[in-house]
Amino acid sequence: MKYTFCLVVLSFFAFNTFAQKIIVPGSADINTSFLKTGTSLYTIYYVKGTIWTKKGSFTNDVSISGNKLRLVSEYKDQNGKWYRKRTSLANVTTLAPISYKLEGTKSNLELNFGNNITGRYYDLGTKKEVPVTLQAKDKYVDYSIADHLITTLPLKTGYKATFPEFYYDSKTEKLITNYIIKEVKSYVYRSPKTGDHESWLVNVLEESTGALYYYVVDKAQHRLWQREMSVAGGTWEICVDEELDYQPIKNKFNKEEALAKLEKGTSVIIGTSYARDHARGGIALLNLNKAQFAPKGTIVTIIPNSPYIEEWKEVNKKIRKGKKLIEVPIDPNVQACIKTTKVYDDKGHFEFTNLMPGEYLLSTSFGYTHNYAYSYQSGTSYLMHPSGAVLSSNAVYSTASGSTGVKADIETAVTIKENGEQVKVNLKDVR
Repeated sequence: MKYTFCLVVLSFFAFNTFAQKIIVPGSADINTSFLKTGTSLYTIYYVKGTIWTKKGSFTNDVSISGNKLRLVSEYKDQNGKWYRKRTSLANVTTLAPISYKLEGTKSNLELNFGNNITGRYYDLGTKKEVPVTLQAKDKYVDYSIADHLITTLPLKTGYKATFPEFYYDSKTEKLITNYIIKEVKSYVYRSPKTGDHESWLVNVLEESTGALYYYVVDKAQHRLWQREMSVAGGTWEICVDEELDYQPIKNKFNKEEALAKLEKGTSVIIGTSYARDHARGGIALLNLNKAQFAPKGTIVTIIPNSPYIEEWKEVNKKIRKGKKLIEVPIDPNVQACIKTTKVYDDKGHFEFTNLMPGEYLLSTSFGYTHNYAYSYQSGTSYLMHPSGAVLSSNAVYSTASGSTGVKADIETAVTIKENGEQVKVNLKDVR
């Protein structure tokens, strides 16, 4: 019974494989116009249960020149322990492999595809080079191209196909294995940057090992949002597209122009930074310390305002209001264009020099103690009749004082109209 059961299973599996489309270079299902050129960045996670551990990242750089598709993939370990760079050339219309090159921390490999596969394997540890001569008569795709192959297919609910994939391993003579698209169904991919995307969820089985893959492919853009691969011990390797092309801000930040405004002018800003609290809701009768100056040593920052910064602030304001997407990080070059100074006395005074005409954003933050006096009803006075009857009553109020810790976060815009101008400004927080 045991052997009969195995035979039935194998026969059923072989029948399913035979019944599906076989996708090889030049197949009618391949539409390479769907390929996304440019650079994509993916973060690699190992996921078990609800625990996501970042393992590294890789970039895919896809370019087309003449009749050649060039794919350069660079893999980097999160802790810098390993590195791999793979360069694959393929025919741009058929995806038939032309050459493959691997550069890694332990070995290098070069392969050229034709009637025979020739190349060399170089072990960086032993410094030994071994010539490679292989024969693979069937049509196949290079495994580095396989992820991109899936994005070229006419995916739809229920779509099934098999594609032979080439992978060189010096420890085995088996060079080609079938990857079987077992199931395709609709899926909504949720991007933290760009929201929901109607997609396909593609379930793929590696025939030789039984490993499972899940690909999330955008229905409209044909881009690969995510790839999941089963790993030993119930762990999954999940690679997530970081959307390098996500540019919600149309204006560009000009670093050189901003630095020039901070360094090449003759204007100055002389300022005072303080906070002022008013009476609160009828409770506080008197603010005992109305002017709260920024303490000596408080940092004050200045940056030239620009269309980029204004748009960045507006975009993030809308995102915060919608409460669905994460905020857009600011251009890293902005940090280099923030100039700082310190309050130099106990009266909140600060100065900026060497400024060119233009609009600037000044900001600071400091804590202070809000001291206040307030009234409260401490009793009642009564007007009594000699008979003992209460004729009238009045509340009796007493006063007390209190304090609370407060933080002032202040930003203001300042305009310098001409070179050599001295602008005085109050950087204040009024509550």
